[in-house]
Amino acid sequence: MTTQSEQIIAKEAKHVLQVYKRIPVMFVRGQGSHLIDEHGQQYLDLLSGIGVASLGHAHTGLAEIIGKQAHELVHTSNLYFHPLQAEVASRLSRISGLERTFFCNSGTEAVEACLKFARRYWYSQGSKNRSEIIAFEGSFHGRTFGSLSVTAGEPYRVPFSPLLPGIRFVSPMDIDQITASITDRTAAVIVEPIQGEGGVRPIPATTANAISDACRATQTLLIADEVQCGLGRTGQPFYSPELGLTPDLMSLGKALGGGIPIGAALLNEKVSSAVSYGDHGSTYGGNLLACQAALVFLNALEDGLLQRVAEAGARLRSGLDTLVAASDELHEVRGSGLMCGIEVDTAVAEQIVNTALEHKLLVNRTAGTVVRLLPPLTISDQDIDDGLVRLRAAFADAGAQFH
Repeated sequence: MTTQSEQIIAKEAKHVLQVYKRIPVMFVRGQGSHLIDEHGQQYLDLLSGIGVASLGHAHTGLAEIIGKQAHELVHTSNLYFHPLQAEVASRLSRISGLERTFFCNSGTEAVEACLKFARRYWYSQGSKNRSEIIAFEGSFHGRTFGSLSVTAGEPYRVPFSPLLPGIRFVSPMDIDQITASITDRTAAVIVEPIQGEGGVRPIPATTANAISDACRATQTLLIADEVQCGLGRTGQPFYSPELGLTPDLMSLGKALGGGIPIGAALLNEKVSSAVSYGDHGSTYGGNLLACQAALVFLNALEDGLLQRVAEAGARLRSGLDTLVAASDELHEVRGSGLMCGIEVDTAVAEQIVNTALEHKLLVNRTAGTVVRLLPPLTISDQDIDDGLVRLRAAFADAGAQFH
């Protein structure tokens, strides 16, 4: 007789489009930094739904406000006013310095909006041919046609070609190429201050300076994709200022709703003044339920969470540095705050997700040889220390030798 989970998996295999290579575990509950599977086994979650469960699982305040809002009103569409969008937008403006917000449902939608608004700006200036977008090798901005068009990597792109014209990729390490590529034909440069899927790689300060100088000289717009590294993940509201970047537009998602889908494109007044009624829209974007979730998160962010992330990130980084120093198969720790990537040997990388799972630990592999950690921003010191112990054991099982 098949178990219930086997029946569910079989039904999914028959009816759900198979675009995800799922890990063989089924979670039914969560609490804080832990997930519990159908058999009652508890796992330490150092991935938080790829950076989405920012306040941890089953957060009491989030659950209460979602339930309360669901009993009152969930959705009315953007045809009408409701009392929450303005509050979320004003809070985002306060911490970002960007005056306007467009609400959507995900990070990829936020990127899509930024690309549209950038081109709309130049169209309104009478520069209808100024449509080129500069993006970077190693980038990941999403899977819709616009966001995919500025995402590097042939495996993502080739099956869906031709994509948007006018996109040019440059190396984030080649200052001369960056300077030469940003011209008076460039509508916008889009950059992740820390490349996430590309291997948790912060943009070098010299690169950031070159981008800023070239954008200033040519009046090119700058889009900062802070979907993964923004909203407190690094211990700062956003990582752009850490690099001296001053974006005209910013894409947000993941952490903002604590698990409830919400994304946001932020614009400065210069760009937003070029946008007209009907230029963009979203049926679900910024509905009452999503905005309430965002307010719970923003309240936490402004009520000590940033300092806590900075402290937790330092503790985690110290432990990871110790692990890397003790093994020839582990090479480098990158990132900031609670966004960490560990460069490892290929053989170790190929095994680590499974060996971690055996130790009831959830991590992620990206960019081939990088172990990515994106724990809940609320993770405790005890869970960090426990995670480091489990991670060392998982690395050892994956073939890393420690001395």
